[in-house]
Amino acid sequence: MPSIRHIAHRVFPKFLVAYIQKKKKNKRNSELQKQANSGGLTKEELVRQLQSMGIIQGDVVLVHAALSKIGFIEQGPKTLVESLIEVLGNEGHLLMPTSSNNGRQLDFIQSKPRFDVKNTASKMGAISDYFRKMPHVRRSLHPTESVACLGPNADEFVRGHFGALTAYQADSPFGKVIEKNGKILMIGVTFDNAGTNVHCLEDALDFPYPIYHPEIFEADVVDENGKIHQVKTKVHDPEWSAKRYCDFLIPIFEKSGVLTKHKLGEAETLVIDAKAMFEKMKALLNEGKTIYRV
Repeated sequence: MPSIRHIAHRVFPKFLVAYIQKKKKNKRNSELQKQANSGGLTKEELVRQLQSMGIIQGDVVLVHAALSKIGFIEQGPKTLVESLIEVLGNEGHLLMPTSSNNGRQLDFIQSKPRFDVKNTASKMGAISDYFRKMPHVRRSLHPTESVACLGPNADEFVRGHFGALTAYQADSPFGKVIEKNGKILMIGVTFDNAGTNVHCLEDALDFPYPIYHPEIFEADVVDENGKIHQVKTKVHDPEWSAKRYCDFLIPIFEKSGVLTKHKLGEAETLVIDAKAMFEKMKALLNEGKTIYRV
């Protein structure tokens, strides 16, 4: 069944949805202020909680996170990112989506954006925008779905994104997380609003639905040296995107051991085995089950 959030957006007028969201945000800000007055989460506590989820040194971890869902953190994104780096150690790899678009891909690409790898902000939240600007972080040259990576082989994780016609193919950062037996960490978000890796299946196989818009677009990307490249890319067809219901995967993944549930601060958190997720989705496809309601 579709989530309550999906139903609300379909049934209620936009102004009413916006009003409800504003009320929730104000309540959340009030709660955060109370937490701030009481001290908030420390780096030591975050490290302990991450380790209790099974995140270990040397892991490859792709993180999707909503800062506001976690609760007050001392020094905000800085402390969370430093906690993740400490848990992963010198041999680990930390990745975060840093897309410059938080709406429909088609609308975004039709606006003829220029993606500047050093200066274009991430629209994936304060944590990812802080992370992309850190020293030694490498960011992929992709106009719609860039990913930042920190680790000894960061270049290997991001280089395959440049010039790729689709964003989720095997040599993309998302595909590399699968190849390297990585984990996906969803902090305060779910597949419905942070499900990039579900699309790896669609790019890897002869997928039964025409999920991509038929037009191939051109976009400018600016590399770290300031050189402008023109690349071609496909984007998702919004008519098919509207048919997605990704969160039906959560109980299936949990039952099959692909996913475990935890809490980081106050945020409901999912830890997902990326390769096991990919294989389970292949099996579901063989049964005629996908994230698309048709």
